[in-house]
Amino acid sequence: MPQRAADLVVAAGELAANTLAHIPSSGTLRLWHTADELVCEFTDHGWIQDPLAGRLRPDDGRGGYGLWVVNQLCDLVETRTGPSGTTTRCHMSLHP
Repeated sequence: MPQRAADLVVAAGELAANTLAHIPSSGTLRLWHTADELVCEFTDHGWIQDPLAGRLRPDDGRGGYGLWVVNQLCDLVETRTGPSGTTTRCHMSLHP
């Protein structure tokens, strides 16, 4: 469990860093847990136009690893994005 929580902290940090790097406004972080998982949700006013952002490892050496790292660390990453903003929800199982 402690490693899972640490992984979620890294994932949340990556999501926050993306907002700070790409959005002129702020974002909102929400955290909660159920009996089975930790959940982190980050919402901002950005729009991710690449439908595969974070799903494929960047290989051009120019960065862009943040969302990919989030997808590697979390059990499930759900992203909803459009002109009104983006919400990314990360799930971490408490039971490996």
